Amino acid sequence: MELLSVLLQSAGGLETMGTTIGVAIAVIGAAIGIGQIGKAAVEGIARQPEAGSDIRTTMIISAALIEGVALFAIVVCGFIL
Repeated sequence: MELLSVLLQSAGGLETMGTTIGVAIAVIGAAIGIGQIGKAAVEGIARQPEAGSDIRTTMIISAALIEGVALFAIVVCGFIL
């Protein structure tokens, strides 16, 4: 219990800790999602090399959408602070 109180005092309170955890979850979720997209794209290109440009374009658009959602989540967590 003493460790928890020390952590809360050093973090500046529950708001800061909640914001930090929210940002961390958003970043980790985006990283996992983009990793899965990259994995699927590489497997798809390996199976059908002639469709590589279409798969790559779709992968970049999907990754950009995930990045946008993650950035929005980080901004919302920043407003909580």
